[in-house]
Amino acid sequence: MLSLRRLETKFIKGIGPTRAELLEKELGIRSAWDLLHHFPTSYVDRSRFYTIRDISATGGEMPHLQLRGRFVSFNVLGEGAKMRLVGLFSDGTATMDVVWFKSIRTIRNMYGPGRDYVLFGKPSSFNGRLQMTHPEVELPEKAEAASPMRGVYPLTERLRKRNIDSRFFHNVIDGLLRATTRRLVDPLPRSIVESQQLMPLDDAIRQLHSPTGASELQRARFRMKFEELFYIQTDMVARTRRRKGLAAGYAMPRVGHWFNTFYKECLPFELTGAQKRVIKEIRADIAGGRQMNRLVQGDVGSGKTLVALMSMLLAIDNGYQTCLMAPTEILATQHYHTIRELAAKIGLNVKLLTGSTRAGERAVIHEQLLDGSLHLLVGTHAVIEDTVEFRNLGFAVIDEQHRFGVAQRARLWKKSTIPPHVLVMTATPIPRTLAMTVYGDLDVSVIDELPPGRKPVETLLRYEKQRLKVYQGVYSQLRQGHQIYIVYPLIEENEKLALKSLEEGYENIRETFREYEVAFVHGRQKAAEKDYQMQRFVSGEAQILVATTVIEVGVNVPNATTMIIENAERFGLSQLHQLRGRVGRGADKSYCILMSKYEIAGETRKRLEIMTSSTDGFVIAEADMQMRGPGDIEGTMQSGMPFDLHIANLATDGQIIAAARRAAETLLDSDPSLSHPDNVLLAKTIREIASRSMDWSRIS
Repeated sequence: MLSLRRLETKFIKGIGPTRAELLEKELGIRSAWDLLHHFPTSYVDRSRFYTIRDISATGGEMPHLQLRGRFVSFNVLGEGAKMRLVGLFSDGTATMDVVWFKSIRTIRNMYGPGRDYVLFGKPSSFNGRLQMTHPEVELPEKAEAASPMRGVYPLTERLRKRNIDSRFFHNVIDGLLRATTRRLVDPLPRSIVESQQLMPLDDAIRQLHSPTGASELQRARFRMKFEELFYIQTDMVARTRRRKGLAAGYAMPRVGHWFNTFYKECLPFELTGAQKRVIKEIRADIAGGRQMNRLVQGDVGSGKTLVALMSMLLAIDNGYQTCLMAPTEILATQHYHTIRELAAKIGLNVKLLTGSTRAGERAVIHEQLLDGSLHLLVGTHAVIEDTVEFRNLGFAVIDEQHRFGVAQRARLWKKSTIPPHVLVMTATPIPRTLAMTVYGDLDVSVIDELPPGRKPVETLLRYEKQRLKVYQGVYSQLRQGHQIYIVYPLIEENEKLALKSLEEGYENIRETFREYEVAFVHGRQKAAEKDYQMQRFVSGEAQILVATTVIEVGVNVPNATTMIIENAERFGLSQLHQLRGRVGRGADKSYCILMSKYEIAGETRKRLEIMTSSTDGFVIAEADMQMRGPGDIEGTMQSGMPFDLHIANLATDGQIIAAARRAAETLLDSDPSLSHPDNVLLAKTIREIASRSMDWSRIS
């Protein structure tokens, strides 16, 4: 199998240098191994034959299907770019047109009247005539010898234009497998293959490209999914164990003045059981002299910032400086105000550093960082500028870390002689299966309780005809002295999408609620204008905030009790949940109104109904991944996957991920270095695969 990794595609029969370059550019296929792992995404049944009379009677959308018959005649029609070859095809029950727009001369010379052919393609209707465009055409004996299930391969538009289609992949891969006389060497240890009852690798590869039946295909898919996920889990578990055993970190055993005084005098409320549990986990991590890498997940409003602050106080008690880095100025400023307010009584020296910080204040920050008197620096990317130097940075908190690049995070670690302890926070609930894969080498803590006094937000789905009633509810909240968010998906009108624009919405809201002040915020405003408008709402000067999703994170207005999301059908579940988290931050009953057009697809309606039935971010994240796939969840995929996935799906293969994790842990328990003869090939395979992908999964 390893030799196939070194066999370049240009040397494979049927490809050549030009196509090889195109395959690499379009699909990343560079070797025979890559080609064999370019699996079909679906299959069509080639065992059944239809008649033209059958499909003439069906009407509507028609699937790919197979016909057997003869060409009666060929005609070249049109001129220049509009030239086409039309063949009249008959199977004895009726006739249909077969149309080619490319390679006309070649096709005209290839096929002729008077002999049987098998056509495979998707019929359509044109000017009242049944036709099939660019079908696969084979001799009957060749079609009968083929697998009864034919794969449909992932393609790009550029490949299609160059006549590289599913038939091309089928023929090239079939030829490669026929030429490979020796069975493919299996990198998985025999113990794993046997314990998981896996199909042998050679059989699985062949079945995936040319299945002999549905049950064999199912076993082959399981085998290859397990293999991909097992490589990832083995790599992550091994790396985590190495880090815990080898990575030096600052020892912080002391619980002293700062932590104890804050705990006794400044806590705004009794810590929840979940908060206490997570703080204990962090204390255990940082006490022993090994670097901490911990991910703290917590739903919106669960008290992650308080946990982060108390953890940083432990570091300060041990003589170290700390920092908190957030992806946006709004979020960094919010953290700064929250921490300064929480710690006001104990005299903690906290400073904020962003792109807007003035030169005089920057000079003070730089001086206090170097002399050690600045305990806690909150900031944006400005924190990692070369001019920012700490005396002894020992503890770093990163909020919503997936919004930072790897290189940016690495620059933060270099602010200290030994990498600081790292606490990663996210308010985007990560499904368990995704966390196990993307963040598999981090220790994970979950804050799964809300602080006392917080009431769940009531979420309602409303349609345009109910708008008057919705506005009556808004008036009721405004008269009680509360504030309102109204979120739009766009800034300017887009007729194609037929969405309400922010600008039109702003004018309508001002007209409807004339006696109230309305603030106006979107991502294209200059920073100063955005801050001014946001501050009007935060201070209470404006009672309504009309905005785009720039308010998704970082805005904390406890007096805001209602969130209206226009065109809610255009948002993903996780984003809707994040927006909903802007309300319900005080003690008053709060509402989230999802406004939608009535004519929406069933899948979309189901998504919105999930929002109305659950306030649990983890339930919603799981549902979002099931419905939309993992790649849409806040860009998490781009920050965490060490290996490419060819067949496994993080959204649907949770049980296989868990089984792969258990198998990896069991194997590494018995052979931590994978040096046993049975495991050497596995170790080499993992290294080769990982070397081709940048390792996004390391946090430090």
